[in-house]
Amino acid sequence: MNRAVAAARMQTVHPLVSLGLPWAIVGLSFAINLIVWRVGDVAAQSPGDGSTGGLGSLYATVLVIFIQAVTHMFPLAMGLSLSRRDFFAGTALAAVVQSAWYGLALVVLTVIEDATNGWGIRLHFWAPSFLHVDNIALQFLVFAVPMLACAFLGIAVGVVWKRWGTPGIYALLLISLLLAGVAAIWITWLKAWTEIGGWFADQSVSVLTIALPAALIVVLAGLAFQGLRRTVP
Repeated sequence: MNRAVAAARMQTVHPLVSLGLPWAIVGLSFAINLIVWRVGDVAAQSPGDGSTGGLGSLYATVLVIFIQAVTHMFPLAMGLSLSRRDFFAGTALAAVVQSAWYGLALVVLTVIEDATNGWGIRLHFWAPSFLHVDNIALQFLVFAVPMLACAFLGIAVGVVWKRWGTPGIYALLLISLLLAGVAAIWITWLKAWTEIGGWFADQSVSVLTIALPAALIVVLAGLAFQGLRRTVP
């Protein structure tokens, strides 16, 4: 356990990158949206509360950070005689702790956003309407579980990169594109787009942001660990 904790601490060797960069990027996105909303008086020109997709930049950056967590730190971990199991456990622990931290911070920002009526201009940046729930504990999970899924996706992609290099990444992209294309053709042939869209529309926020990402986490964790066991530094 101590070695896994040591592996987790490796992910904070450069805190300005691993912890500061995601907030810098999403903070810049928030500042831009805030200025546009205020200067353009967007709230006065549209009914209801305004939402943007700017929060997605935080999740995308965390994904990239955890790709780097594997590609940059795995050779160092092997050099320090950490086992692959310890490295994976430590990186997973770092993902859990960071996702919890992000979830808590986003809940606080959401409370402030609600209390100020969207920063005084009805801008709901940190909790867009489709992610906003009234229960604080549930709101935490709505933020944290998808964040953890992004972290594990980053770990899995990082393992592909370390094991198979650039050809592996190209192969992953091509396979993903092929599967998406086959699925789109199949759904179109069945004329099932309406049914699938209706199914997603009928699901609760908890299913879409907690249950489905949690299932994805289990799959990605299993695949990443199996791949890492055969990866060389």
